[in-house]
Amino acid sequence: MNAHMVIVTGQSGAGKTQALRYLEDMGYFCVDNLPPTLIPKFAELCAQTNRGINNMALVVDIRGGEFFQALSDVLGQLEQCAIKYEILFLEASDEVLVRRFKESRRRHPLGTHGEVLPNILEEQVLLAEIKGRADKIIDTSNLKPQELKDKLVDLFGSETANSQLLITVISFGFKYGIPLDSDLVIDVRFLPNPFYDPAMRQLSGNEPVVRDFIFNSPVTTRFIEKFTDLVEFLIPCYIEEGKTTLMIAIGCTGGMHRSVALANRLGEILQTKEYRVAVTHRDISRVG
Repeated sequence: MNAHMVIVTGQSGAGKTQALRYLEDMGYFCVDNLPPTLIPKFAELCAQTNRGINNMALVVDIRGGEFFQALSDVLGQLEQCAIKYEILFLEASDEVLVRRFKESRRRHPLGTHGEVLPNILEEQVLLAEIKGRADKIIDTSNLKPQELKDKLVDLFGSETANSQLLITVISFGFKYGIPLDSDLVIDVRFLPNPFYDPAMRQLSGNEPVVRDFIFNSPVTTRFIEKFTDLVEFLIPCYIEEGKTTLMIAIGCTGGMHRSVALANRLGEILQTKEYRVAVTHRDISRVG
């Protein structure tokens, strides 16, 4: 089974939930507080999906109660099934953990009364074995959220920074409204319009004859060059800022001709740059 699993564990309050969110942004399929005995079955189900889920991240900790005690045996089962896994252990100083619980006003999972420190010390004992087996240990005592994210990207991210950003290029028609979750919106209604040619009116921008009509215009050629330059300038800035998704919306009047052709071309260009790109056409089939 060609799968890679990150088992996130460690002290309560050390940032496991935040770490799981960052791993999800990095493309991992994530589950929080999964009982250890279900891990092999979960890995099997992921391998059988049409998506071919190969990167998984699970938070397993003492919230599982008596189920948590089975983790050591389960790790042996994973090795027998040739499932590659790494254990990420998060910890923090006693003082920091006490402060975090006080600030969040949340009860420690082992807590039966208001005093937190005894629960923290008890948890350390319970986690001693799994900490000893950990592949990576991160002390979050003095880490800001962005610093934790940077560490996780270094440890578990893809080889290229480009893959950290998922870019969606969507075509749309202004007559139906701008996509609400757009980050960048560009209006291409100034380009030559195939709609006024009866032979192309019922065709879409996916058709070669429509695409060629649009791109045979010098204005279109010059525009796509300048717009691509702008997008390529912005993407590294977004990645540096920590953005994980970017939606670029390209609109024409009805969302059937010009915006479709331009979205396809931009998607092709970005894919050659090894960015993760999805192209979608919201209004291509709408009439009226």
